[in-house]
Amino acid sequence: MIELDRAGRTFRVKRTLVHAVRDLSFTVAPGEFVGYLGPNGAGKSTTIKMLCGILTPSSGRVRVAGLDPSRKRTTLARRIGVVFGQRTTLWWDLPLKDSFELIRLLYKVDRGTFARRLAELTETLDLGDFLRTPVRQLSLGQRMRGDLAAALLHAPDVLVLDEPTIGLDVVSKASIRAFLARVNAEQGTTVLLTTHDLGDIERLCRRVMLIDHGSLAFDGTLDDLMASAPGHATIEEVVTHLYTSSRQ
Repeated sequence: MIELDRAGRTFRVKRTLVHAVRDLSFTVAPGEFVGYLGPNGAGKSTTIKMLCGILTPSSGRVRVAGLDPSRKRTTLARRIGVVFGQRTTLWWDLPLKDSFELIRLLYKVDRGTFARRLAELTETLDLGDFLRTPVRQLSLGQRMRGDLAAALLHAPDVLVLDEPTIGLDVVSKASIRAFLARVNAEQGTTVLLTTHDLGDIERLCRRVMLIDHGSLAFDGTLDDLMASAPGHATIEEVVTHLYTSSRQ
C-alpha cells in the first residue's frame, strides 16, 4: 500500500504479508484423476508451481513421485508432464514435428521409443494434418493437442494440467476430454487438473478439491461435492455456494 500525506509531499510504503498457500495438505494416489478448483487468487497456480519445483515453499513438505520438486527439479521433469492452457511449451516458429524432436532430445528419449509414442499420440490426437505446420499458424485447439502430446512424449507418471481447455470450441473440448480420460484409464497416469470450466470436472474427475484463500475448503468425490449444497441443482451453483460459504 502507498499513502500520500495531506500536503502531498511524503510517501509511505506499507508492506503486507500475504500467504498464497497456508495449512494446505493433501495426497493424490497413483492413477487418480483429481480436479483442483478455486476462484482467481485462491492459490491454485502457487500450488502447481510448488509441485513442479518452480517455487520453494517457505515451510512444510512437498513430494511428487517421491521427489522434492525444488531440490530434484531436473529429475522430476522426467517423471511429470505439465500443460498450461495459456502458455505453450512448443517452439513458436518451428513446425510442430520439429518441436517434438527437440523435446525428444531434452528428455533423452531414444528414437525407437519416440517414434512409437509419437505415432500413437498422432493417431489419438489427430495431429497428422498439421505436424509440419509452424506452431504460430495452428489454431488454439490444434496447439493444445500439440502441447498435450509434448507433455506425454516421455511417458510421465504424473500429468499436471492448468486450464487445458481454455478458449476451445465444443468439438475441441470433447476431443481433449476423451483423450485425457483414455490416458488416465489405459496408462494409469495420475492427473491433477485445475480449471474454471466445470464441464471438465463433471466429465473427468472422480475426486474434487476446492481451495480458497490458500487453504483447502473441500476434498471429496464429485457426488460428495454435489451433496454438500442441497437444493443447488448444477455443479456451477454448488461450487459458487462453496466459494461464498468459505469466505464467511
